Amino acid sequence: MIEARRKRTESQGSRNVLLIGDIHEPFSLDGYREFCWDIYNKYNCNQVIFTGDVIDNHYSSFHTQDPDGYGAGEELNRAIDRLQEWYKLFPFATVTLGNHDRIPARKAMDAGISERWISPYAYVLGVPSWQFVDHIILDDVLYVHGDGASHAAIRAKKDLISVAQGHFHSRAYVEWIVGKKVKLFGVQAPCGIDDKAYAMAYGKNAPKSAIGCTVILDNGRLPIIEMMEL
Repeated sequence: MIEARRKRTESQGSRNVLLIGDIHEPFSLDGYREFCWDIYNKYNCNQVIFTGDVIDNHYSSFHTQDPDGYGAGEELNRAIDRLQEWYKLFPFATVTLGNHDRIPARKAMDAGISERWISPYAYVLGVPSWQFVDHIILDDVLYVHGDGASHAAIRAKKDLISVAQGHFHSRAYVEWIVGKKVKLFGVQAPCGIDDKAYAMAYGKNAPKSAIGCTVILDNGRLPIIEMMEL
């Protein structure tokens, strides 16, 4: 299976990207992983990018922690176990680091610990072929996790580049920005979290999460959002 996907990537002249939304393991929605795999094959994708927040780190987040939730070690172990299932399906992927992914590194910095003491994400999570980056630009599309300041369309207009990002769980859209000499898009990617998980209690008064994934086809020319049937 892994070799077949490598050959698919090498043989296709057109880049077709599967963009997988925030999953916040171990709190992703049951069935979401299989849904992403189906969409990957439906559109003959040959590259995979995660929008970030592949782990939640609820035990150490800025949101109020559930005292009856998993401890630090157990949550990490459960997240790693679930990420192994993702890794089996998508052994070659890029992750644009999200705010939840960065929690341990931020806490270490706050404690005055040099980054030289911090192990790489791929090693800790047991996904050696994944690349963890701040952002990546492919085919003039900026892939990034996003932050609280700008939705995708706002960032595309500001930076004058097509943008595909996650972070905002309840939003999913493609907006085109067209001028006399420019045609850009902003993709606010849906996610794959389980709203009923205790770690998602901070969003209980927010709109329901948009569950789905995104493909960006034909070398960055065609963004499509696929929503998951629930």
